[in-house]
Amino acid sequence: MSYLESIEAVAALMSPEGRVDPYPLYRVLHAGGPALDTGTSGYVVTSYAAIDAVLRDPYVLVADASTMDRAWPDWRDHRSVASIATSMLRTNAPDHTRMRRLASGAFTARRVAGLRDTVEAQAAALVADMRGRLAAGETVDVMDAFAYPLPIGVICALLGVPPGDHAWFRQRAGDLTAVLEPDIDVAELDTADRGTREMEAYLEDLVARRRRTSADDLTTALVRASDADPDQLSGDELLANLLLLLVAGFETTTNLIGNGLVTLMDHPRAAAGLDPDTAPAYVEEFLRYDSPVQLTSRLVTRPTRVPGLDLPAGAWLMLLLGAANRDPARFGEPDRFDPWRADGGPISFGAGAHYCLGAPLARLEARIALPLLRDLPGLALAGEPERRDRLTLRGYARLPVTTTP
Repeated sequence: MSYLESIEAVAALMSPEGRVDPYPLYRVLHAGGPALDTGTSGYVVTSYAAIDAVLRDPYVLVADASTMDRAWPDWRDHRSVASIATSMLRTNAPDHTRMRRLASGAFTARRVAGLRDTVEAQAAALVADMRGRLAAGETVDVMDAFAYPLPIGVICALLGVPPGDHAWFRQRAGDLTAVLEPDIDVAELDTADRGTREMEAYLEDLVARRRRTSADDLTTALVRASDADPDQLSGDELLANLLLLLVAGFETTTNLIGNGLVTLMDHPRAAAGLDPDTAPAYVEEFLRYDSPVQLTSRLVTRPTRVPGLDLPAGAWLMLLLGAANRDPARFGEPDRFDPWRADGGPISFGAGAHYCLGAPLARLEARIALPLLRDLPGLALAGEPERRDRLTLRGYARLPVTTTP
């Protein structure tokens, strides 16, 4: 594989066609080795072993405020960027450790297991509604009818957002996620900023209400922590992390459910084996086969050796998680969907200090949701699903289905 072909593959990833189907391009990049040196102090990393090592290296960091000050001096003028940069998503130790510790109590194994009844009840109600509409001959968009409302309902219940306000967040949250893409235009940034300001205003009001009247939710817990010791969680950090938890709490799971369902419909023989008992293995393979998160980035702060690669200090890394999940050096027949593979273990939720806090909840929701959707009788696509124009967060904008006799 020539260097030029690899460079062209990276460029193609940023195109609309590449975002719709990046997997052929990942194969090209894998053929060129564990990483591509772009020649501008940047590396595109595709190796599972290298990405796993990088994410666990304490000297390979996220781009935080100090880094952004050097690269983009006016980034604070954009509310979407400023909010993300203030949250634990884009901070390093010790700030990241401090903020993550305060939020992590809501996502322990015990707390997540305690949400099972809530998730099952919400999923069953949504599927029952879909079943009735399909039986009446309607075409149903799974994203509208199920994949969005289920995780939004769960994370909003955790945060104490009233049910009537759930749908209000969907478009605004989707607009905000554009700032996570490797390439964003001015119009998208303006839209993301506007949506962020609107969501911040909502959350400021929610925080004020929790100060007046507490509740058994995560917002109340974080408000109390901030009020008791602003050095542990400032007012800006409180708002930024509430917004992060809200958006991240449903975006990834929504994509996991949509991607998983299409995979099942594309693989009917494998789909026949999915039930509540086998769901954990299937969800791990959904995460590997068509990851809802395709990439993240890091900055190397001192010379680092990872499997197959020497990285100099100052190197910027684009870590292609979706490519790592299809790495032939890690997975046998990586392009084959196989929930019973012995070499499982996707890296879709990252690794190390920034491992996704909500991963246990996302897995629980998908393990409950996908067997219920698979059991809808005669479920079939009603036209071509429409992908969102995103590379980082991979999912569907529309997923129309119907039933067949």
